[in-house]
Amino acid sequence: MRRIRRILVAVKEPASPALPAVAKGAQLARAFDAELVLFQALASPLYLAGDVPLLGDSLAAAERTRRDACLARLERLARRLRRANLRVAVCAEWDYPVYEAVIREAARRHADLIVAERHGGGHIAAGFLHLTDWELLRRSPLPVLLVKRSGRYRHPVVLAAVDPEHSYDKPARLDTDIARTAATLATLLGGQLHALHAYVPLPVTALARGTVLTDQEVARLESQAAAIAREKLGRLLRKARVPTPRLHIVARHPADAIEQVATQTRTAIVVMGAIARSGLKRLLIGNTAEKVLDHLPCDVLVVKPAQLMKPVPRSRRGARYVSGEPTLAALA
Repeated sequence: MRRIRRILVAVKEPASPALPAVAKGAQLARAFDAELVLFQALASPLYLAGDVPLLGDSLAAAERTRRDACLARLERLARRLRRANLRVAVCAEWDYPVYEAVIREAARRHADLIVAERHGGGHIAAGFLHLTDWELLRRSPLPVLLVKRSGRYRHPVVLAAVDPEHSYDKPARLDTDIARTAATLATLLGGQLHALHAYVPLPVTALARGTVLTDQEVARLESQAAAIAREKLGRLLRKARVPTPRLHIVARHPADAIEQVATQTRTAIVVMGAIARSGLKRLLIGNTAEKVLDHLPCDVLVVKPAQLMKPVPRSRRGARYVSGEPTLAALA
């Protein structure tokens, strides 16, 4: 796992009474002895007939006033955290969409981890709707922790969801990064490391032969597949010295297996990988990270391969202006 020197927390609303991403980001900053950056993307449009008078203050002054108010709220949060001897910086910038703004600021700050709250709604056709959390998973070159639960981590179970079979051309290096990241988190947070490998119980070659398999042959093939899966998982986690009872071999689809084991072990953080795909290829193949996002009862830390298919532009987009009054939908 890369060393965590700086953690960027994407803050939706600094005045909210509950800020689980900030709380957990602060806990991780303490564990890693890292700097914490509280960032808010100012992505809502300014309405010329409402927020900005047509006569009077200039547009630049209106932007500055709104940004200063956000910085003041972030600074109040930062002061409380600094009293706990944390190093905290604050930042608010006019930029959109939010996921791009977060990724750009993380790059400017040389952050090593992004922490964000989970989007409240479902993820139907998430790749087309460009929901902030899903796009962060898909587009960020940095690990992203999506926070779904409030409260601090207390001796958490950290589940590394790995794939030694390297399905869908998943790079072998990614499994190593997942395992190391999960092991580091478990150690620094005083928790337990578990590992999961979801495997196919019957080899595709056996099913493709077109012959009818007897019950004995099916049982033999299933036993053989389980043994191979257990050996591969054990080899991957050998250096981490994970006790056998914490190695989970499950003959199910990865999305179902992750949810099953996370529930059974009361996992606090699932560490898994995601590969950036686009268009129909991604939809046809499916993506485990997207499928489990709505159902997992815990936080999710997604580790990405080194390469990205679609990096975000480096330049900020600035503020958006819309003529007229804001609608009820825009205010919601």
